[in-house]
Amino acid sequence: MARVVLRRMAKNQRGVIAVVKVGGELGQRIREMGLVPGTRITVQGRAPLNDPVALRVMGGTLTLRNNEADYIEVEIQEEQR
Repeated sequence: MARVVLRRMAKNQRGVIAVVKVGGELGQRIREMGLVPGTRITVQGRAPLNDPVALRVMGGTLTLRNNEADYIEVEIQEEQR
């Protein structure tokens, strides 16, 4: 599987969080939102200027600014046909 930074994912692309590369308050906040390694996500959409990004996570939707998404690496899931 390819690994990319969350910011680079396309709309409707799916993946599994591999690593969150930030500590401190921001890292804690990201983890409290449920964005931890092993979590499945889908990019639901983006605002008109591509910031923020909307994610589908555990049956809910949340948004992240691109500067926050830069700290999250995702293993992209290949489309099944």
